[in-house]
Amino acid sequence: MATQKIPRATARRLPLYYRYLRVLHESGKEKVSSTELSEAVKVDSATIRRDFSYFGALGKRGYGYDVESLTNFFSKTLNQDHLTHVALIGVGNLGHALLNYNFRRINNMRISAGFDVREDLVGTVYHGVPIYSVDEMVEQLQLQDIDVAILTVPADIAQETADKLVDGGVKGIMNFTPIRLTVPPHVRVHNVDLTNELQTLIYFINHYNEELEISEEAINELKKAQSEQ
Repeated sequence: MATQKIPRATARRLPLYYRYLRVLHESGKEKVSSTELSEAVKVDSATIRRDFSYFGALGKRGYGYDVESLTNFFSKTLNQDHLTHVALIGVGNLGHALLNYNFRRINNMRISAGFDVREDLVGTVYHGVPIYSVDEMVEQLQLQDIDVAILTVPADIAQETADKLVDGGVKGIMNFTPIRLTVPPHVRVHNVDLTNELQTLIYFINHYNEELEISEEAINELKKAQSEQ
């Protein structure tokens, strides 16, 4: 594999490629072209070929890509052969939904510990996941060697909780709060703001769809004018 860092956009697409390749492999398909991948994952074939080129020669011109080899390659690249333990911080409504799901379809990730302030939750086991008090968080993160945390706490304690996660040795935080966290350079934060995503979607529907309608209207007017000539 190439030693240089790949673009972030490429890195974000790798799990998408891997999931579809697993489906192909499990169905018995032996080879796939970039065009077929493009149709399945909705990424243009030139982008797919460019993404793959960062890792060397993964395919053959005129043949395509060997599904089994490519699946195994991305499995290792995405560290699928190593189980990653994840902590869930905040076992509210969203937290319960995440515990119910608990990455069942992905073998290399598992929520192994939950943390909350509610006394009726602390000391219980939910879907096989023990729930601890937040007062025990730093200690348990270190004992269980947990590198990744999902943060679903109220906004007013988000930064305080993130500071404790850093103290516990966490290297990555998936942040479901609307607060933009301040963390050391060695800790990566991915923000998942559902309200922001929904507002963005509504904006695109309202504005870009109008542009599409205007474009279609202009094209129809042009065709009409041409037919009258």
